[in-house]
This record gives sequence, C-alpha cells and structure tokens, in this order.
Amino acid sequence: MPYLFTSESVSEGHPDKVADQISDALIDNFLAFDPDSKVACETLVTTGQVVLAGEVKSNTYLDVQRIARETIEKIGYTKAEYQFDSKSCGVLSAIHEQSDDINRGVDRASKEEQGAGDQGMMFGYATNETDNYMPLALDISHKILQVLADLRRESKEITYLRPDAKSQVTIEYSDDNVPQRIDAIVVSTQHDDFDAEDAMLAKIKEDIVAILIPRVKALLPDHIQKLFNDDIKYHINPTGKFVIGGPHGDTGLTGRKIIVDTYGGKGAHGGGAFSGKDPSKVDRSAAYATRHIAKNLVAAGVADEVLVQVSYAIGVVEPMGIYINTYGTAKVGMNDGEIAKKVSELFDMRPYAIETRLKLRSPMYSETAAYGHMGRENKVVKKTFINSSNQPKEFEVELFTWEKLDFVDKVKAAFGL
Repeated sequence: MPYLFTSESVSEGHPDKVADQISDALIDNFLAFDPDSKVACETLVTTGQVVLAGEVKSNTYLDVQRIARETIEKIGYTKAEYQFDSKSCGVLSAIHEQSDDINRGVDRASKEEQGAGDQGMMFGYATNETDNYMPLALDISHKILQVLADLRRESKEITYLRPDAKSQVTIEYSDDNVPQRIDAIVVSTQHDDFDAEDAMLAKIKEDIVAILIPRVKALLPDHIQKLFNDDIKYHINPTGKFVIGGPHGDTGLTGRKIIVDTYGGKGAHGGGAFSGKDPSKVDRSAAYATRHIAKNLVAAGVADEVLVQVSYAIGVVEPMGIYINTYGTAKVGMNDGEIAKKVSELFDMRPYAIETRLKLRSPMYSETAAYGHMGRENKVVKKTFINSSNQPKEFEVELFTWEKLDFVDKVKAAFGL
C-alpha cells in the first residue's frame, strides 16, 4: 500500500538556526587562528539579546561580539522593527576554559592516539532516490527555503519577506519505496505588515505558488519535476499573519534542529548536535564520517539505501563498533554484518584519522549551519578572517568534504563490483 513521508526544513533566519550560525562562526574563527582549538560553544538568542556560553581551549583571542553581530547582519536581521538586529542587540559572553578532566581524554602525546571527545553513537545515511543521495522530501524542503532567501535578498519579485521561515514537504511512496508524487507543501514565511490581512494572505500564497515553486522545480532533474502536480495541497502561512518572528517571536538555541541538519527523519540520529563543536567532538566528526561512508557505499552500488552507525567511549581511540543496515537493498551477496566488517577495514574511524581524512581542522563550518550539513556541494572557497589586532588572514577552504565520492573505486574493489 502506498504511504506518505514528510520532512521539514527551516531558514537561516529561524531563531535556532541563528544560534547555530553564531556558534559555528565562532568555531571557524577559533580554527582560523589556532587549528588545535578545542571548542564547545552554545548560543541563545531572544528579543534584543545574544548569550554565548561554553568551554574553550585555544591560543587565540576572539572579539566574540563582532563575530556575533556580523553573523546576524549577514542573515538579514538589520532593522530595529524586527526587535532583534545586528547593531542594537546585546551580546553577553560566558565562555570559559575547557575542563582539564575532559581534555585529558582527548589530547595525547601522539595525535594518532587522540581519544574521542565524548561517548555516544553517530549515524550516517544515504539513498539513491536523489542525485545527492539525500532523502527527497528533505532535499526539496531545503531548496524551497534557499530559493526563498534568494528572493528575499533580491527584493525584486517579492519585496515583503523577512528572514524567518519554515518549509515542509510530504511525498507519496509506492510499496517498493519509489517516490510517486508530492502530496503537500507547507511554507510559513515571516513578512512585513500589511494593511489588509486577507489581501496579505492571498498575495503571499500567490507569490509562493507562482514565483517560488517554479524556481525550485527548475533546480531539480526532470524525473523529480514530474512529481509536482496540480493536486498538491499548499498550506501557505496556515496560521495567518506572521509579522513577529525570529528571536523576538521565539527564543533560539544551538542544536535544536538536528533532524533538519541531517536526514529529515530518514535513517536515524544519535542525538548529538553539530554546531558549536570542534571536530574532536565525535558527535560532529563521526556523523560526517558515517555520511561519507554511506554515500560512497550507495554510489558504488553496494546497496540502494544504507545506514551506518559508529559508537565511541570518551577518551578511547578505537570505536566501539560499526553497524550497517542496507534495508534489504544490498547487491553484493553479503549480509549487513559482513558489509560492516569490510567497511571497518576500508575506513579508519579513529578520531584523528577522521579529522585528517575530511580536513576537519579548517574553518569550514559556517556554511554547514543552515540548510543542512549533508547533501551539500563539495567545493573550495576563499575566506577571510580578522584577528583581534584587526589583521586579515585569508584561506582556501574545502567545504563539505564528507560529500566527496573519493572512496567509490576502493569500495568497488573491496566488494568486487
């Protein structure tokens, strides 16, 4: 029997994502001037206020107020009427030194013997239902909000948009798990005030359906475009007026959108957030590494769908174990346990090996903090950071290294494909 599956996304102006972006901007700045920095930084944003808290071990000093304000400005909170803007909000820092008891389990005389920064389990997932090996409902949800942000910044076709927004896509699947059609799309977007509420709602719905959705469709391959149909149920700002939003409408915290950050409810999640953590925290680095494994396995043809789990004990260098679930889609004449054994031989999952393989000690994290950490484009960009003495430092940074298909040939050789 056909079934429905739904995933959501949130915009860069959503209060929780504002918090994530500030935390990751701090991570990037710490790593830019001291690549060995150990950081766990949380951010709270609310009406007119930013609170930074966390633990840091680093040889650099940062102007955290400047970094927070620059991040907020880039997102688009630049007007006093939003009740939260980059120039007037307060920024309180309660960041302090990392605990020696935690650090002793991580730093070792030999970097290769670096222990895991915490215990826990991390998951990576990939499916061949999209070109970027991501679940389709989440992929479309992200694209809706990325295009909405582009329209907001252009200020030509749609002039009333504000930074806060959410999207949700429901897809009908066949019995054999193949997408058949888009059943429903939800878009809630913050907007300027209108004189007449009914006219406002009609205008917003018209613009979303007639301007936004065609732009989103144009980004998708033909076989996905065909899933759009005249019977899609659109729920556009279903509560009505959405003028009050962002951190003024709802307090934001780092790490509250972990399903948006990963696979939209497909696969599994170990519960650990990513933003605000340096790569010694396996919550982050091992989640990227398991995505890298899952994507390369699917791309190599080992299975149509793969879930990878890895687990760690704090301070212990080797993982507790690696688990693979191919959901019955394996094509290599092996059970999932046998596949897991080969994976453990192909991929070194010690924390330092992950950091090295995926180049995780470079300032690459600000770009991850909105629109998902997975399924993004692997590319090299130039970035400039300003130190506490107001001196610039330029970098070439490779983004989303865990999205590379650089192990496909090794996987094919190992599995005889």
